[in-house]
Amino acid sequence: MAKKGFQGMGGGMPNMNNMMKQVQQMQKKMEVLQDELNERELETSAGGGAITVKINGKKEILAIDIKPEVVDPDDVEMLQDLMIAAVNEAIRSAEEMVSKEMSKVTGNVSLPGLF
Repeated sequence: MAKKGFQGMGGGMPNMNNMMKQVQQMQKKMEVLQDELNERELETSAGGGAITVKINGKKEILAIDIKPEVVDPDDVEMLQDLMIAAVNEAIRSAEEMVSKEMSKVTGNVSLPGLF
């Protein structure tokens, strides 16, 4: 009886082949998007534009621009702090961009280790 009740519940297991196809399609879309995101460039700044950092989607720093007026040999620590702030903001922006774009493909499904 238990067997008959189980079969009679309707719905059953989803079609695994169909599910696998959907996962493969999502994976292909994510790979294409990841390649596109790796090429995108973002620009962030710190100190009111005193330091500007350009970064790509792979979180590689492409350029750093330092305004001459912030280079004070008597206050190297301030320059270092501005550099740290600008680079950290660039990294945060790149991570946010990648996460936002990937969630459009995954529908906010958590897929650890894929990107």
